[in-house]
Amino acid sequence: MTLVKHELRQGKTSFLIWTASIGFLLVICIFLFPEMKGQMDNVNDMFASMGSFTAAFGMDRLNFGTLAGFYAVECGNVLGLGGAFYAALCAVGILSKEEKDKTAEFLLTHPISRKRIVTEKLIAVLIQITAMNLLIYAFAVGSIAAIGETIPWKEISLLHLAYYLLQLELAGICFGISAFLRKGSAGVGLGIATMMYFLNLIANIAEVAEFLKYITPFGYCEGADIVSSGSLDSVRVVIGAVMGIGGIVIAYLKFTRKNIH
Repeated sequence: MTLVKHELRQGKTSFLIWTASIGFLLVICIFLFPEMKGQMDNVNDMFASMGSFTAAFGMDRLNFGTLAGFYAVECGNVLGLGGAFYAALCAVGILSKEEKDKTAEFLLTHPISRKRIVTEKLIAVLIQITAMNLLIYAFAVGSIAAIGETIPWKEISLLHLAYYLLQLELAGICFGISAFLRKGSAGVGLGIATMMYFLNLIANIAEVAEFLKYITPFGYCEGADIVSSGSLDSVRVVIGAVMGIGGIVIAYLKFTRKNIH
Protein backbone atom coordinates (compact mmCIF):
# COMPACT_ATOMS: atom_id res chain seq x y z
CA MET A 1 0.00 0.00 0.00
CA THR A 2 3.01 2.27 -0.51
CA LEU A 3 1.34 4.13 -3.36
CA VAL A 4 -1.79 4.73 -1.26
CA LYS A 5 0.30 6.35 1.47
CA HIS A 6 2.15 8.42 -1.11
CA GLU A 7 -1.10 9.71 -2.63
CA LEU A 8 -2.52 10.51 0.81
CA ARG A 9 0.60 12.49 1.69
CA GLN A 10 0.45 14.38 -1.60
CA GLY A 11 -3.24 15.16 -1.16
CA LYS A 12 -3.04 16.06 2.54
CA THR A 13 -2.99 19.84 2.08
CA SER A 14 -5.89 19.82 -0.38
CA PHE A 15 -7.84 17.48 1.90
CA LEU A 16 -7.35 19.72 4.95
CA ILE A 17 -8.24 22.92 3.08
CA TRP A 18 -11.43 21.52 1.51
CA THR A 19 -12.56 19.77 4.69
CA ALA A 20 -11.93 22.86 6.82
CA SER A 21 -13.64 25.16 4.31
CA ILE A 22 -16.77 23.03 3.88
CA GLY A 23 -16.92 22.28 7.61
CA PHE A 24 -16.53 25.96 8.52
CA LEU A 25 -19.30 27.10 6.15
CA LEU A 26 -21.54 24.32 7.44
CA VAL A 27 -20.98 25.33 11.06
CA ILE A 28 -21.67 29.00 10.25
CA CYS A 29 -24.97 28.07 8.56
CA ILE A 30 -26.05 25.99 11.55
CA PHE A 31 -25.14 28.70 14.06
CA LEU A 32 -27.26 31.18 12.07
CA PHE A 33 -30.39 29.07 12.45
CA PRO A 34 -31.40 30.17 16.00
CA GLU A 35 -31.16 33.83 14.95
CA MET A 36 -33.25 33.27 11.83
CA LYS A 37 -35.79 30.79 13.20
CA GLY A 38 -38.18 33.46 14.40
CA GLN A 39 -38.22 35.13 11.00
CA MET A 40 -38.80 31.97 8.97
CA ASP A 41 -42.53 32.51 8.44
CA ASN A 42 -41.74 35.64 6.46
CA VAL A 43 -38.93 33.84 4.65
CA ASN A 44 -41.28 30.99 3.66
CA ASP A 45 -43.80 33.49 2.27
CA MET A 46 -41.08 35.32 0.36
CA PHE A 47 -39.67 32.16 -1.22
CA ALA A 48 -43.15 30.89 -2.09
CA SER A 49 -43.64 33.88 -4.37
CA MET A 50 -40.38 33.56 -6.30
CA GLY A 51 -41.66 31.16 -8.96
CA SER A 52 -39.03 29.21 -10.90
CA PHE A 53 -36.25 30.19 -8.51
CA THR A 54 -38.15 28.58 -5.64
CA ALA A 55 -38.77 25.40 -7.64
CA ALA A 56 -35.13 25.21 -8.75
CA PHE A 57 -33.96 24.74 -5.18
CA GLY A 58 -37.02 22.86 -3.91
CA MET A 59 -37.77 25.66 -1.46
CA ASP A 60 -41.50 25.50 -2.17
CA ARG A 61 -41.65 22.07 -0.47
CA LEU A 62 -39.65 22.82 2.67
CA ASN A 63 -40.43 24.58 5.92
CA PHE A 64 -37.53 26.87 6.80
CA GLY A 65 -38.83 27.08 10.34
CA THR A 66 -37.59 23.55 11.00
CA LEU A 67 -33.93 22.66 11.31
CA ALA A 68 -34.29 19.84 8.77
CA GLY A 69 -35.82 22.18 6.17
CA PHE A 70 -33.25 24.91 6.79
CA TYR A 71 -30.39 22.42 6.71
CA ALA A 72 -31.59 20.75 3.50
CA VAL A 73 -31.33 24.01 1.53
CA GLU A 74 -28.69 26.17 3.19
CA CYS A 75 -26.28 23.44 4.25
CA GLY A 76 -27.24 21.21 1.35
CA ASN A 77 -25.83 23.67 -1.18
CA VAL A 78 -22.55 23.86 0.73
CA LEU A 79 -22.32 20.07 0.98
CA GLY A 80 -23.42 19.54 -2.60
CA LEU A 81 -21.17 21.95 -4.44
CA GLY A 82 -18.21 21.82 -2.06
CA GLY A 83 -18.21 18.04 -1.87
CA ALA A 84 -18.73 17.64 -5.62
CA PHE A 85 -15.86 19.98 -6.45
CA TYR A 86 -13.49 18.23 -4.06
CA ALA A 87 -14.39 14.72 -5.24
CA ALA A 88 -14.01 15.72 -8.90
CA LEU A 89 -10.67 17.45 -8.33
CA CYS A 90 -9.41 14.56 -6.21
CA ALA A 91 -10.11 11.99 -8.93
CA VAL A 92 -9.72 13.76 -12.27
CA GLY A 93 -5.95 14.17 -12.15
CA ILE A 94 -4.80 11.20 -10.11
CA LEU A 95 -4.01 8.91 -13.05
CA SER A 96 -2.86 11.58 -15.47
CA LYS A 97 -0.49 13.45 -13.16
CA GLU A 98 2.30 10.90 -13.61
CA GLU A 99 2.62 11.96 -17.25
CA LYS A 100 2.08 15.59 -16.42
CA ASP A 101 4.82 15.56 -13.75
CA LYS A 102 7.12 13.34 -15.85
CA THR A 103 7.17 10.62 -13.16
CA ALA A 104 5.42 7.88 -15.16
CA GLU A 105 8.61 6.15 -16.30
CA PHE A 106 9.98 6.14 -12.76
CA LEU A 107 6.76 4.67 -11.36
CA LEU A 108 6.46 1.98 -14.01
CA THR A 109 10.05 0.77 -13.48
CA HIS A 110 9.02 -0.49 -10.04
CA PRO A 111 7.76 -4.10 -9.65
CA ILE A 112 4.13 -3.04 -9.57
CA SER A 113 1.48 -3.81 -12.17
CA ARG A 114 -0.65 -1.17 -13.82
CA LYS A 115 -3.75 -2.72 -12.30
CA ARG A 116 -2.26 -2.32 -8.86
CA ILE A 117 -1.37 1.31 -9.63
CA VAL A 118 -5.00 2.01 -10.58
CA THR A 119 -6.29 0.11 -7.54
CA GLU A 120 -4.10 1.91 -5.03
CA LYS A 121 -4.83 5.32 -6.52
CA LEU A 122 -8.55 4.52 -6.41
CA ILE A 123 -8.27 3.45 -2.77
CA ALA A 124 -6.53 6.76 -1.96
CA VAL A 125 -9.39 8.72 -3.58
CA LEU A 126 -12.02 6.73 -1.66
CA ILE A 127 -10.18 7.17 1.65
CA GLN A 128 -9.97 10.94 1.22
CA ILE A 129 -13.62 11.34 0.25
CA THR A 130 -14.81 9.06 3.06
CA ALA A 131 -12.64 10.76 5.68
CA MET A 132 -13.87 14.20 4.61
CA ASN A 133 -17.51 13.13 4.86
CA LEU A 134 -17.06 11.57 8.30
CA LEU A 135 -15.42 14.73 9.63
CA ILE A 136 -18.06 17.02 8.12
CA TYR A 137 -20.84 14.83 9.51
CA ALA A 138 -19.22 15.15 12.95
CA PHE A 139 -19.00 18.95 12.51
CA ALA A 140 -22.69 19.11 11.60
CA VAL A 141 -23.95 16.97 14.47
CA GLY A 142 -21.67 18.72 16.97
CA SER A 143 -22.82 22.16 15.81
CA ILE A 144 -26.50 21.26 16.06
CA ALA A 145 -25.93 19.96 19.59
CA ALA A 146 -24.01 23.15 20.43
CA ILE A 147 -26.95 25.43 19.52
CA GLY A 148 -29.30 23.35 21.67
CA GLU A 149 -31.50 22.05 18.86
CA THR A 150 -32.84 18.51 18.67
CA ILE A 151 -30.82 16.62 16.08
CA PRO A 152 -33.05 15.29 13.27
CA TRP A 153 -30.90 12.18 12.96
CA LYS A 154 -32.77 10.52 10.11
CA GLU A 155 -32.94 13.57 7.84
CA ILE A 156 -29.38 14.70 8.54
CA SER A 157 -27.98 11.19 8.04
CA LEU A 158 -29.88 10.68 4.78
CA LEU A 159 -28.76 14.05 3.42
CA HIS A 160 -25.13 13.32 4.22
CA LEU A 161 -25.42 9.81 2.79
CA ALA A 162 -26.87 11.22 -0.45
CA TYR A 163 -24.04 13.71 -0.86
CA TYR A 164 -21.47 11.02 -0.04
CA LEU A 165 -22.92 8.83 -2.81
CA LEU A 166 -22.91 11.85 -5.13
CA GLN A 167 -19.21 12.40 -4.46
CA LEU A 168 -18.41 8.73 -5.06
CA GLU A 169 -20.28 8.80 -8.36
CA LEU A 170 -18.52 11.95 -9.56
CA ALA A 171 -15.19 10.56 -8.39
CA GLY A 172 -15.80 7.37 -10.37
CA ILE A 173 -16.69 9.30 -13.53
CA CYS A 174 -13.71 11.65 -13.18
CA PHE A 175 -11.41 8.73 -12.35
CA GLY A 176 -12.34 7.18 -15.68
CA ILE A 177 -11.71 10.47 -17.49
CA SER A 178 -8.34 10.80 -15.77
CA ALA A 179 -7.10 7.68 -17.56
CA PHE A 180 -7.53 9.49 -20.90
CA LEU A 181 -5.83 12.75 -19.90
CA ARG A 182 -2.14 13.37 -20.26
CA LYS A 183 -1.77 16.71 -18.56
CA GLY A 184 -4.37 16.53 -15.81
CA SER A 185 -7.01 19.23 -15.83
CA ALA A 186 -8.74 20.64 -12.78
CA GLY A 187 -11.01 22.47 -15.19
CA VAL A 188 -12.41 19.19 -16.50
CA GLY A 189 -13.36 18.02 -13.01
CA LEU A 190 -14.88 21.34 -11.97
CA GLY A 191 -16.71 21.56 -15.29
CA ILE A 192 -18.32 18.14 -14.86
CA ALA A 193 -19.40 18.89 -11.28
CA THR A 194 -20.83 22.27 -12.27
CA MET A 195 -22.64 20.82 -15.29
CA MET A 196 -24.27 18.13 -13.13
CA TYR A 197 -25.42 20.79 -10.65
CA PHE A 198 -27.06 22.94 -13.32
CA LEU A 199 -28.68 19.94 -14.99
CA ASN A 200 -30.52 19.36 -11.74
CA LEU A 201 -31.64 23.00 -11.55
CA ILE A 202 -32.98 22.76 -15.10
CA ALA A 203 -34.81 19.53 -14.23
CA ASN A 204 -36.44 21.27 -11.25
CA ILE A 205 -37.59 24.25 -13.31
CA ALA A 206 -38.85 22.56 -16.49
CA GLU A 207 -41.06 19.47 -16.33
CA VAL A 208 -39.99 18.49 -19.85
CA ALA A 209 -36.42 18.17 -18.58
CA GLU A 210 -37.27 16.07 -15.51
CA PHE A 211 -35.51 13.06 -17.07
CA LEU A 212 -32.21 14.84 -16.34
CA LYS A 213 -32.61 13.83 -12.70
CA TYR A 214 -31.73 10.30 -13.79
CA ILE A 215 -28.47 11.59 -15.30
CA THR A 216 -27.16 13.95 -12.64
CA PRO A 217 -26.29 12.69 -9.13
CA PHE A 218 -27.81 15.87 -7.71
CA GLY A 219 -31.16 14.34 -8.69
CA TYR A 220 -31.11 11.96 -5.72
CA CYS A 221 -29.66 14.60 -3.38
CA GLU A 222 -32.70 16.87 -3.57
CA GLY A 223 -33.20 18.00 0.03
CA ALA A 224 -36.92 18.58 -0.39
CA ASP A 225 -37.44 15.02 -1.65
CA ILE A 226 -35.33 13.45 1.10
CA VAL A 227 -36.88 15.42 3.98
CA SER A 228 -40.46 14.93 2.77
CA SER A 229 -40.19 11.22 1.90
CA GLY A 230 -37.66 10.18 4.52
CA SER A 231 -35.73 8.10 1.98
CA LEU A 232 -33.50 8.23 -1.10
CA ASP A 233 -34.73 7.48 -4.60
CA SER A 234 -33.33 3.97 -5.02
CA VAL A 235 -33.69 3.96 -8.82
CA ARG A 236 -31.61 7.12 -9.21
CA VAL A 237 -29.07 5.87 -6.68
CA VAL A 238 -28.62 2.61 -8.61
CA ILE A 239 -28.25 4.48 -11.91
CA GLY A 240 -25.65 6.72 -10.27
CA ALA A 241 -23.78 3.69 -8.91
CA VAL A 242 -23.69 2.14 -12.38
CA MET A 243 -22.28 5.37 -13.84
CA GLY A 244 -19.63 5.67 -11.14
CA ILE A 245 -18.59 2.01 -11.38
CA GLY A 246 -18.61 2.34 -15.17
CA GLY A 247 -16.07 5.15 -14.91
CA ILE A 248 -13.83 3.01 -12.72
CA VAL A 249 -14.02 0.04 -15.11
CA ILE A 250 -13.12 2.34 -18.02
CA ALA A 251 -10.12 3.62 -16.02
CA TYR A 252 -8.81 0.06 -15.60
CA LEU A 253 -9.35 -0.81 -19.26
CA LYS A 254 -7.74 2.38 -20.57
CA PHE A 255 -4.81 2.73 -18.15
CA THR A 256 -3.66 -0.88 -18.50
CA ARG A 257 -3.43 -0.43 -22.29
CA LYS A 258 -2.33 3.19 -22.38
CA ASN A 259 0.94 4.18 -24.05
CA ILE A 260 2.47 6.08 -21.14
CA HIS A 261 5.50 8.26 -21.70
